[in-house]
Parts: sequence; structure tokens; C-alpha cells
Amino acid sequence: MTPDSPLAVEPTEAGPTDAMIADVFSRGCTSRQALEAVTGRWGVLTVAGLRDGAVRFNALRRRIDGVSEKMLAQTLQGLERDGIVVRQVRTTIPPHVEYSLTELGLRVADRLVALIDVLEGAVDQVDAAQRAYDARRDA
Repeated sequence: MTPDSPLAVEPTEAGPTDAMIADVFSRGCTSRQALEAVTGRWGVLTVAGLRDGAVRFNALRRRIDGVSEKMLAQTLQGLERDGIVVRQVRTTIPPHVEYSLTELGLRVADRLVALIDVLEGAVDQVDAAQRAYDARRDA
């Protein structure tokens, strides 16, 4: 093919395009959607609850106090879609399903657990701040 050929393709620069650059602040960015799934009401607890290894659905539901079966199922589906959780059907008798974290999920879980540790370690500070805030609001 010659450069004058109608089928010749112009070379393009190999740099990233706007569509390829992740920006969590951009409404349509995939990273924002994944962040919303992880940090949603039940996402953090689900990911943290799976950090120590594969867990069956009902065991995870018991661990996450207050989550409904429907909400946990929806949360797990969203996290599975984003590549954070993997669902594996075990062909045992009776058969059962286990959920575990992917490599990406483990990286996310490590950071979430670090955040949880900070907040649990500062619960006295948070409680005092909440009481002071409420007192100011009530005055």
C-alpha cells in the first residue's frame, strides 16, 4: 500500500485519549462507578468482611449486622461486576456458593480495613465530637 492509496491509514499518536484517563470526579468514569459500589452503604462492610477469605452468603450476612438478604445480594453483584468479588459455586452436597475477593478486591480491602482501624481507634474522639456538635446545635 502506498501513502497515496485511499486505504492508507494516518498514524496516530500512541498517547492516552481523554476516554482512557481515569478521573473519579468525572460523572461517567468507570472508576467512579466502582468507587460508589465499594463505598456504598454496604460495600465497605462487604469488602472488609471478605478480606480474611472465602465466605458463604449467609455467614457474610450474619457478620454484617443489619444488611438484608436483598441488599447483600445486590452489593455482591455490583462488586462482582466491578471485578472486586468473585462468586464460586461449590459442587458439594449440598451445593453452596462462596464469595471471595479478587486480587484487586484484596488491595481495596487492605485500604478499607486501614480506614476502619483508624475510625475504630478514634471512636472516643468521634463520640466526643458528636456530643459537642449536638450540644452546640441544641443550644
